[in-house]
Amino acid sequence: MLLRKQQIKMGDIKKIRKKYSKPSHPWRIARIDEENAICKEYGIPYKTELWKTISKLGSYKNQAKTLSSLTTAQAEKEMNNLLRKLKGLALIEQESSDAILGITLKNLLDRRLQTMIVKKGFAKSMKQSRQMITHRHVLINNKILTSPSYLVSVSEESAIEISPKSPFYSSDHVERLKAPTKRKPRVSEKKNKFRSRR
Repeated sequence: MLLRKQQIKMGDIKKIRKKYSKPSHPWRIARIDEENAICKEYGIPYKTELWKTISKLGSYKNQAKTLSSLTTAQAEKEMNNLLRKLKGLALIEQESSDAILGITLKNLLDRRLQTMIVKKGFAKSMKQSRQMITHRHVLINNKILTSPSYLVSVSEESAIEISPKSPFYSSDHVERLKAPTKRKPRVSEKKNKFRSRR
C-alpha cells in the first residue's frame, strides 16, 4: 500500500527549526573563555543567544559568497537587497560582498537593542538594559519591544525611547544614568597633602 503524501493545509503549524548550531567541539577552553568574555561584556545570559547571533552572521556571509558566484538577474536582485539591509543596520559602509565578509561578531552585537539602550544613556549597565527591555519599558516608533537581541537600524536609532508609562521615563529616576560627580577629598587626604609639601 502506497503512503500518501501529507498535504499542507492553511492553518497548519510549520516545523520549528533551530536558528543556531552548537560549536563542533564542546570543550575547547579557548573558545569557552572567548564566549564567556563576550557574554559578560554584552550582558548575554545564555550561550544559545550568542550562538544565534553567530549563526546570523554566518548566514549573511554565506549568502554573500553564494550570490557573488552567480550571474543571474535574481542573484543580483537578492545581493542588492542584502547589501541594502546590512547598510541600513550600519554593518557595512560600502555596498560590496567583500564588505559583508569583513563584518565581525562585535559589529553585530553593537547593533542589538540591549547595547543601544546603554549607549544612549537610558541604562547604567547591560543587565539593567536587558531588564528594562524584557519588562516592557522600551519603545521604538511607539511600539513596545521585548527582545534584547533585536537589531536596530540606523533609521530607528532616534526613535528609541522610554515608555511614558514607565517609572524610568523621568530623568530624575534613581536608576537613570547621571553625570558623575567629583568626589571631594576627605579631611585625612587634605592632611596627607599638607604633610607631603613640608
